[in-house]
Amino acid sequence: MKKTMTGLALLLTSAAPVLAGGIERAPQSIAVLFEQGKYLELSFGGVTPDVSGRDLDIYGGSKTGDVAQGYGFMGLAYKQQFTDNLSGAFIMEQPFGADILYDPSGSLMLGGTAVEVNSTTYTALLRYKFENNFSVHGGLRGSHADGNVTLQGLAYGPLSGYNVDLDGAWGVGWVAGASYEVPDIAARISLTYNSPIEHDFDTTETHPGIAGALPPIDVDSSTTVKTPRSWVLEGQTGVAADTLLYGSIRWVKWSEFKVDPQVLVSAPPGGFGVEDGLVELEDTTTYTIGIGRKFTENWSGTASITYEPETDDLVSPLAPTNGRKGVTVAAIYTMDQIKITTGISYMKLGDAYAETGTPDEKRAKMSGNDLWGIGMRIGYNF
Repeated sequence: MKKTMTGLALLLTSAAPVLAGGIERAPQSIAVLFEQGKYLELSFGGVTPDVSGRDLDIYGGSKTGDVAQGYGFMGLAYKQQFTDNLSGAFIMEQPFGADILYDPSGSLMLGGTAVEVNSTTYTALLRYKFENNFSVHGGLRGSHADGNVTLQGLAYGPLSGYNVDLDGAWGVGWVAGASYEVPDIAARISLTYNSPIEHDFDTTETHPGIAGALPPIDVDSSTTVKTPRSWVLEGQTGVAADTLLYGSIRWVKWSEFKVDPQVLVSAPPGGFGVEDGLVELEDTTTYTIGIGRKFTENWSGTASITYEPETDDLVSPLAPTNGRKGVTVAAIYTMDQIKITTGISYMKLGDAYAETGTPDEKRAKMSGNDLWGIGMRIGYNF
């Protein structure tokens, strides 16, 4: 049974990352640390979201079009066993990102509003396993990110036409956690903390100006942005011969993710005086539970359910969904030292109202939203 459950280890995380709370596209898993011996892994795939809605009837009811653009992803992980007790891993992944565009010829309230965020993280981890089945792990994480946001439409009033470009910048954070295993039944529970990562972006803010009221703006400055801290609780256990039950709880403090460019938040006449900056997001907790099953010596499979509760239904137009629930299925083919995992996910994204202004004012309702994700992971033990 121990051998069988080890063969299912790759199924603990989906092979198909999907849109989550805030601008999170994939959880930052440490699962590679628990692979046997030396291990190399390559993952890749794509996600196709469908997020659309209409301006509220009082604003004309125009369609927003599909505002969420599809995206691809890739990742790389390597695990090295130094001694019986000490191992390490290097992980490259793309956990955060956004690609939103409101059709300029559609919504009167938000048409032309756009956001693009890209990030890549590089994590170096060490794990020390004690003789009593406890282990500790930790390391450093470097993140490179950039972003560009345009606010356009009647919902933004005099702010319409504002653009901010956040040039690529690096930040460094850390990871720490502990785990406990019962090898005879393939049981493991681990808790991991991911620290915030602070980026200092060279920033350019522009605005076309308003005739007779506001001169054109073109200002260079610096903007400090922190990615949110998170806690991840992951567990698994064998429940029958060739069968594994697993799950996770992930909490992310999105409320500390602030983007406050100088001109946007400064009081008039030097700025627009937007108190909440570009985004205001709610903390999220995401639950996943699944079961894995070995069918033959070469084939195994898994199915899991994900649930992220809805929070405030007034959301930023730059992240226009609220909660999610869905299912992921995956198959793994094992051939000698090679494991090939293919997964597909379907997620139903919660309805929400895109809002602007202070106090918050509903501008458009986003409803009937979902996404499909597909991915592949190729692992090699040596």
